[in-house]
Amino acid sequence: MNDRDIDNLVSGAKVPVIPNPETLARIAESIARSIRPVRPLAAGWLLTARVFLICMAVTLVGAAALGFSGIAKMNVLERSLVFGALALLALSTASQLVNAMTPGSRRRMTSVAQFAVSGLSLAAILAMCFRNYQITHFWRAGLVCLAIGLLHAVPAGLLSWWVLRRGFAVEPASAGLAAGTVAGLAGVAMLEFHCPNFQAAHVLVWHIGVLLASAGLGMLCGSAQVRFERRR
Repeated sequence: MNDRDIDNLVSGAKVPVIPNPETLARIAESIARSIRPVRPLAAGWLLTARVFLICMAVTLVGAAALGFSGIAKMNVLERSLVFGALALLALSTASQLVNAMTPGSRRRMTSVAQFAVSGLSLAAILAMCFRNYQITHFWRAGLVCLAIGLLHAVPAGLLSWWVLRRGFAVEPASAGLAAGTVAGLAGVAMLEFHCPNFQAAHVLVWHIGVLLASAGLGMLCGSAQVRFERRR
């Protein structure tokens, strides 16, 4: 192809027809009617504090209703280690959830990594504090604690999601995992306040099981949202 052929192609190209002003005005008017003002999200630290306070409120309300037998049985060192770790993990996971619901925010680690760090750290601290290796009423007492923990984790997760409802999850499954993790930590914290069963097997299987089940449920909800949006 030479220069003459290129000139012929350019000169023969059709010039796009510009819509008349009336058409452009109708388009602009239809767009303007659908536009609504959007209130910007609160600062990240404030949203993190709200999620953390919601989880703490659910924990304390549940413990107040069922009793503080667990924390009453702990010594000072056990209280400091267990509840200090739960508070730090819940705060960092709440920050992770806020970042997952805020497009373009900086994330220090993935939700999977946050979940793994939370589960392993909590399991290590509980194993260090509770060294009663007897196993009595393992299934009966364990299933009760698992049910109680999840009954508190679910409202903590739903309320946290409600606080962040104006955000947008670019990866819904990852955001669901973060929400389930922070809610599971609230459920575990409630059990540590209430449950006086300090058998190592009970605590490591059933209390940590609340965290695992809640995180899995949150991730499933996020994945279900993705499938629903694709079908729609």
